[in-house]
Amino acid sequence: MSVEHLKVFVTVAEQQHFSRAAEALHLSQPGVSSHIRNLENEFGAKLLHRSSKQVKLTEAGALLYKQAKQILACYEEAKQGIQQLQQVVTGTLHVGASFTIGEYVLPRLLAEYVDQYPLVDVQVQIGNTEEMLRGVRAHELDIGLVEGQVPFTDVYVESFMKDEMAIVAPIGHPLAKSKRPATADSLQDQVWIMREGGSGTREYSDRLLQHLGLSAKRTFVFGSSQGVKEAVIAGLGIAVLSRWVVRKELASGELAEIRLNRRQEARTFSIVRSREAVKTMALIMFLQKLKTAGTEVPPVG
Repeated sequence: MSVEHLKVFVTVAEQQHFSRAAEALHLSQPGVSSHIRNLENEFGAKLLHRSSKQVKLTEAGALLYKQAKQILACYEEAKQGIQQLQQVVTGTLHVGASFTIGEYVLPRLLAEYVDQYPLVDVQVQIGNTEEMLRGVRAHELDIGLVEGQVPFTDVYVESFMKDEMAIVAPIGHPLAKSKRPATADSLQDQVWIMREGGSGTREYSDRLLQHLGLSAKRTFVFGSSQGVKEAVIAGLGIAVLSRWVVRKELASGELAEIRLNRRQEARTFSIVRSREAVKTMALIMFLQKLKTAGTEVPPVG
């Protein structure tokens, strides 16, 4: 029995599907099947009930799954301990980030990280907050960096950076021309550009509009902050976006900021990790990099 056999078996059990497991492991589906057959031959027992739609553990498979998780955790702990003694940081790091973080904060951090630890294979997935939380909870991601609320108690959540939000408008918008801060009355019945449901930015926008008691004349929904920003520049409406997203456009005059007559609260960027995940040296060093980044002052317009 090899560690690789156990890794494949655990992944199939958690994905409940051979093709999804193959994709997660970067193996062919026949290769995954071969690992499972070798394990079943070795133990002389059927470990999985197979169907065209789903894979389920047999009683023997459930027993092996529980033990395999412990064995793999011990293996990773020993491996990382040895690497720490040798002061070597290597392995694979699966990072997930919501759009604002993934497109505007993470690239610079990763550039610094891989320059310092070139032996680490970093794989990045970008999506909305809801998708990143699913990835962490399904053990597909070692770490998730999100900008919205985390409603789950089965994960570790730790803040690492504050993020200031801004209401932005196209150049020439009446509210942008005014030298006075905008009021709730002046923001009524505007056309708003929104992110999709499940996005941390959308969650913040909804909360702000609700808090101010605003109704929208019309809304347009885009699946990325970049799309929202371009729609505002084009004159489609106004939007709430992170300063990380709009700092260059505010500085260059491509966008205008609508300032409120009240202070907007900054939201928090958070680190999310599974409670069951092993803290590898690659992950430990990346966490240190994130905490260092959290001491920086967010950019202003």
